[in-house]
Amino acid sequence: MALYEHIIIVRQDVSSAQVESLTEELSALVSENGGSVEKVEQWGLRNLAYRIKKNRKGHYVLLNLDAPAAAVAELERIERINEDIIRIMTIRVEELEEGPSAMLRSSDERDERRGRRDDRGDRRPRRDNDSKPAEKASEGENA
Repeated sequence: MALYEHIIIVRQDVSSAQVESLTEELSALVSENGGSVEKVEQWGLRNLAYRIKKNRKGHYVLLNLDAPAAAVAELERIERINEDIIRIMTIRVEELEEGPSAMLRSSDERDERRGRRDDRGDRRPRRDNDSKPAEKASEGENA
């Protein structure tokens, strides 16, 4: 069987409990068709980059699947029928990611990994003219 990352976006006016029950139904559908859901992550209500079907926000859910292609095709067919789901995306991967996905990692952890912060905790590089000595500033005022 192949490995897939499957992301769905659910309308903003659907409650979190309804999103969880929808996710459970989709997981059961994959299981019925000979696959398995390895991991489920609820990313929560997030802003969309652009409006989709008059929605500005959506509930994001990630499903890591180990399933045959027929099971994924049936899953996508059922999701297209459902009016609460506004977008789907399925990507075939070589291996599934262990632990939390990049969306769930804290921003500090991502920044430390990239090495973007300097010793002050600022993201921007320090310039020489950021701080002026008090003596030079007072000399200019008295002259």
